[in-house]
Amino acid sequence: MSSNHNEPKTETIAETDNYFAWKAEEPDGETTYHIELNNVTVHFFEEEWQEFLELIRNLGG
Repeated sequence: MSSNHNEPKTETIAETDNYFAWKAEEPDGETTYHIELNNVTVHFFEEEWQEFLELIRNLGG
C-alpha cells in the first residue's frame, strides 16, 4: 500500500476531557491549527494562531 502525500501530518498540542487542540502540516507547506470545543471546531492559519495565543495570554493577566 502506498502512502498518500496529500494527507496532512497532524500532531496533538493539548487535550482535556472536553477540549482538543492540534496542528496540521499541510501538503502545501502551510501549518494550520485547530481547537475542538465540544461540537465546535475553530481553524487558524499561523498568523491567526499567534494572535489567538496573544489573546489567551492577555486573559490571564
